Amino acid sequence: MNSQLHELIGLVSRHAEWAYAAVFLAAFLEAIPLLGSLIPGSTVIVALSALVSGGSLRLAPVLAAAIAGALVGDGLAYSIGRRSQREVLTSWPMSKYPAVVAQSEAFFHRYGTLAVLFARFVPPVRAVVPITAGALGMPPPRFFPVNAAAILLWAPAHILPGVLAGSAAEQWGTRIEHYALPLAASIIGAGCIGWAIYLWLARRSPKITKDSP
Repeated sequence: MNSQLHELIGLVSRHAEWAYAAVFLAAFLEAIPLLGSLIPGSTVIVALSALVSGGSLRLAPVLAAAIAGALVGDGLAYSIGRRSQREVLTSWPMSKYPAVVAQSEAFFHRYGTLAVLFARFVPPVRAVVPITAGALGMPPPRFFPVNAAAILLWAPAHILPGVLAGSAAEQWGTRIEHYALPLAASIIGAGCIGWAIYLWLARRSPKITKDSP
């Protein structure tokens, strides 16, 4: 995966329009059930964001591409769930993740709209939440505003660390190792905070038994 990622970065650094398309596609695929769990969209976005500091890409289009991709992906998944209702939750590919689907349902039943906001920062359920929201009948006026707000927070949280890493590499060169550890720690820390919030909320949710519908 690392070698493929390096090849992708090298290719798109010479073709900016491809880079913006890659950011859009990475954000889009993260919202698609199954694909969102297999494709390291966040890693691709962070890595490509590092090209901003070198002038290969511009920050505004990268942010716009990530936001647009996430909005389209989440909107499509939500629409599929709303059209198919609960049937989609027991069909492929959702049937491959019964535990995640069950957790998402309990999450929604207890926290409703806030589940859309928090789940955007939790990779294991990020690709399941939009389609689950639609399947559980969450009205569009409730889903789309909160989902948009979550994406507007999520995109800078992924892109700015990449820009910072690229800037550090440009300015300090071989001394980047002095800044790599704190940067990695901050990214991991942010992920841990999001995961901790999810676990805390999950523990407060009603427990799911095998007899639950």
